[in-house]
Amino acid sequence: MRSQARRLQVLRAVVEDYVHSREPVGSKALVERHGLGVSAATIRNDMAALEDEGLVTAPHTSAGRVPTEKGYRYFVDRIEEVKPLSAAERRAIRSLLEGSDDLDEVLSRTARVLSHLTQQVAVIQVPRLETARVRHVELVSLGQRQLMLVLISSAGAVRQRVLAVDEELVDAEVAVLKESVLALVGGEPVAGLGVSLALLPERVPLTLRALAAAVAEGLIDLAEAERPDRMLWAGTANLARVSDDFRGNITPVLETLEEQVVMVRLLSEMEQDAHGVAVSIGSENPHATLTQASVVASGYGPGNHAMIGVVGPTRMDYPGSIAAVRAIARYLSRILSA
Repeated sequence: MRSQARRLQVLRAVVEDYVHSREPVGSKALVERHGLGVSAATIRNDMAALEDEGLVTAPHTSAGRVPTEKGYRYFVDRIEEVKPLSAAERRAIRSLLEGSDDLDEVLSRTARVLSHLTQQVAVIQVPRLETARVRHVELVSLGQRQLMLVLISSAGAVRQRVLAVDEELVDAEVAVLKESVLALVGGEPVAGLGVSLALLPERVPLTLRALAAAVAEGLIDLAEAERPDRMLWAGTANLARVSDDFRGNITPVLETLEEQVVMVRLLSEMEQDAHGVAVSIGSENPHATLTQASVVASGYGPGNHAMIGVVGPTRMDYPGSIAAVRAIARYLSRILSA
């Protein structure tokens, strides 16, 4: 048992050193850097045992060892505690994510923050409006026979469009129309707006029925405009820094990131652990172009149905990536539920 525990320590040390140095790790370096309390000869024996188990490998005859895909998985499954983000990192997240009511802006900022923290490619699935409810509807007269329609969902999405009308608008009439709209759709599922808004012309004075029909059509268009499988990402330049980690080139990985349906399916099929985080390493990824990559992801938002994560090489700082993804997913959920 003692030797097994030490071998896990040795594996952790090999993973940590290789992630940061990109160089095979030798027994002498482990003794010098990690204070394992045993001789270099003992460490060599442990590394040989780890190699026999397929957890590390020697890329050259006389070189040190590097983790295998199986070794990364063994390491990740035994991360007992995830180091929390520092106070400075938490302040940076708050300062960058707060101050916007527009979902796309919040998600774009989130992707940039997550990419910066992890030095990986950040990917975010945009929540589906179909699973959201109407939080608010705003009608704003812009003058010159123009009316702005604003639809805000419980998922934090803000959609708007400008509607051209046939007559000059009266503020009192706009207020009546807005009140009627909210009475019909407030708190209703966004996906079902067509049924509710079909009743709008009957709920307003005769003089407003033509305008009410146009408003109903415009709001339905806003509800239906959301693409169900939309992704945002940031930090693709980070892949260029680690292109040597991918055999051949990184082009297939970049192309896969742009295939939004593929990425949504991959993220949605990942199984999250008790802490709400999922990790897929190398060949565990079902898409052939990602078999040299790792994905760390977590659910966020209402029901945790949407996913946020990072994509990078298998030589990834897993504890740091897991901590960042989990923390930002939770923070993003709080923002969207506020």
